[in-house]
Amino acid sequence: MSDPFQDNPDLVACAALVEKADADRFQAAMAAPVAARAVLFPIYAFNIEVARAPWASKEELIAKMRLQWWVDALDEIEAGGIVRRHEVVTPLAMILQGKDMSRLKGAVTAREKDLERAPFEDWDALHTHVDQTAGALTLEAAAALGAPPDMFDRIAVWARAAGFARYLQAVPELVARGKLPLPDGRPEALGDQARKVLTTLKGAGSLRGLHRGLGPAGAAVMECWQAKALLQGVAKDPNSVADGRVQLSEFSKRLRLLIL
Repeated sequence: MSDPFQDNPDLVACAALVEKADADRFQAAMAAPVAARAVLFPIYAFNIEVARAPWASKEELIAKMRLQWWVDALDEIEAGGIVRRHEVVTPLAMILQGKDMSRLKGAVTAREKDLERAPFEDWDALHTHVDQTAGALTLEAAAALGAPPDMFDRIAVWARAAGFARYLQAVPELVARGKLPLPDGRPEALGDQARKVLTTLKGAGSLRGLHRGLGPAGAAVMECWQAKALLQGVAKDPNSVADGRVQLSEFSKRLRLLIL
């Protein structure tokens, strides 16, 4: 089988961007088959570019223009015609040309919430934001890799758990940027939310079972491999969120990914 990264500088650039800005997803993608990486890296690189847009300028109008640029690019991909030349847009179009882009467009518009200093009004609003951003990313990757629609609900549960864990990891940085990221930052509230999300995982089955049951599309859920352990840590020690200690050791991360 030919290597899709050979003589494709855009794919290589996407992989390099993910390696630099999203080490955990990079690690998960590198554990997937090469063919799956050619799908995952453009989608993950897209996420990085869009997540950065709200922080690219202190001027709200400029930040919104950057987000609109991505909506326009997705419109071009969906139309199936000529697509603007860009090291992320071009390979993204190669895997999603002519497909419905509503999921990814929703992820872009959801990022406008990052322009606001105010916290989410409640936990449901925060979880919806996670679904629209991190969740949309996982579902788009799964769909692009051929996951059957009847598996999307289980994928979405794990995607929410992984996205919520990542959001909690980002809390100290968001606070440093002047944002109020949580509707309720009390340790008891954080522990309660972690336990609630963990409860939903019981109904979705094990990640290992989901990964293997999806066949080639299982590569899309590999990026959820730390979610359960991270949320268990928050449930046990909710002060870890404010302290920036929501993390696993490198040994634990590698072992968990290896046995997935």
